[in-house]
Amino acid sequence: MSHPLVLVAACALVDEDGRVLLAKRPPGKILEGFWEFPGGKLEPGETPEVALIRELREELGIDVPEHCLAPLTFASHSYEDFHLLMPVYVCRNWDGEITPLEAQELAWVMPNRMSSYEMPPADEPLKAMLRDML
Repeated sequence: MSHPLVLVAACALVDEDGRVLLAKRPPGKILEGFWEFPGGKLEPGETPEVALIRELREELGIDVPEHCLAPLTFASHSYEDFHLLMPVYVCRNWDGEITPLEAQELAWVMPNRMSSYEMPPADEPLKAMLRDML
């Protein structure tokens, strides 16, 4: 049985200390309470980069120049009702101060400490990759 394909772009924002920003999914959302990389669904006609720039502005109040988004990897995972395809980028430069505009909890986490944060199944393999690459 096939499931709808959902395209989501995510970003590992990395600060000057090498920490990665994680956001906790708020109550009422699918996978609530799990930690994830900021980002979101692509709207019709959007590229992953344009979607990420929009999502980072809406969720965190920051502006990210497209040339500061470096492709890192992708996740492909079948959930019960849909299949997720998620390109993942790394960004070390942005304009503005990160502010949780959707009342989400935020945490700056060293890559080698991400294993203690419960993340959605699609994100789990990314923990080791980021630990080894950053």
